[in-house]
Order: sequence, then C-alpha cells, then structure tokens
Amino acid sequence: MFLVVGLGNPGIEYQFTPHNAGFLAIDRIAGEYSVAVANRRCRALTGKVRMAGREVILAKPETFMNLSGVSVGALVDEFDVDSSRNLLVMYDELDLPLGALRVKQRGSPAGHNGARSVSSVLGGGDWPRIRIGVGPEEGVREDAFRRGKDYLLTPMSKRDLAALDSVLDRTVQAVRLVVEQGVSVAMNEFNRRDQNGQVE
Repeated sequence: MFLVVGLGNPGIEYQFTPHNAGFLAIDRIAGEYSVAVANRRCRALTGKVRMAGREVILAKPETFMNLSGVSVGALVDEFDVDSSRNLLVMYDELDLPLGALRVKQRGSPAGHNGARSVSSVLGGGDWPRIRIGVGPEEGVREDAFRRGKDYLLTPMSKRDLAALDSVLDRTVQAVRLVVEQGVSVAMNEFNRRDQNGQVE
C-alpha cells in the first residue's frame, strides 16, 4: 500500500489558489487514472488507483491546511503505512518559482504550516515530499512575499494557472516514479538544473 496526499484547503473559494497546488496535483493524478477522490475517510477525501503495479491511496485532507497532520496521521495509521517509505506528501512552495518542483526524501517545514502540522503529528520530517513551486515572477516577487498568506489564498490568474498546469503534469510523472522506483530515482530525474541554474 502506498499513500499519496495533497495538501490544501477545502472549499470552492480556495480551489485555484497557489496554496491548493497539492489538491490540484491529486486531482490531476485522479484524472489520469479516471477515478474519483470522493470517499470520506480519516477526515479526508480519498480514492484508490493502481499505479506501477501497486495499490495507491490518493487523499485530500479536509482539515484545512494548518491541521493537515491530523488527517495525514490518521491515514498513515488506518492504512498501516511506513511514513518514511510509503508516504508521499505534495504541497505548494512559495520559495520555488512557479513551474518548478522538487522531490525530497525528508526535510524541515521551511515555514509551510501544512508541512509543519504533518511533521508534528508524524514525529519529525522523515517523510517524502514533492514541493510544487508557486512563487511569482521576479518583478512582483517582493510584494508577494510581503503579502504572504494573502498571495497564497488569492485565485491565480489564467497565465499562472497555465504555468501550473505544466508542472502538474510533471508532478504526476514524479509520483509515478516514486511509487515505481523510489524517491532517490525521482530526485535524480526531477531535481536537475540547466546550465543557467534554472529548473528544467
């Protein structure tokens, strides 16, 4: 059993905000596999897919971002998942530019309240994750960081949604590779940089 969780906030008003990149990634995976993420379990909406020959539970916590760990911890217990090996959590990252993604084996929350909640419940940061970049372009970056929460909870423009659309496709590929071959292989594949130091 493998558990893939996307973090976000429930409610139509949050659906296309930067903070809901994790939810949008789950929706994209569910769409690829033609399944509904609609079963209520452990304070989350869940769905089941077969990926790379493994049974995978997709989940979107309904606890709101700051309490994500409550649902993630319950899901880990319910499905008896080893959180350091068979859990993958996806969430937005303001420090990464829109269109980038990073696969990590473990780490600190780095100011992300959802990740902090998950680490608190799981007893540390030893859980695999995909950080989906939602940071704005250079010209408006400083203002966005100053606005912080307001920026993350404001619906994205059509242009930004188009950029996010591309990274969501790569996120699906990264998830599949993690499930099939492990986090290290996915890190090598998706954390590469081009000659200018920009994310490929």
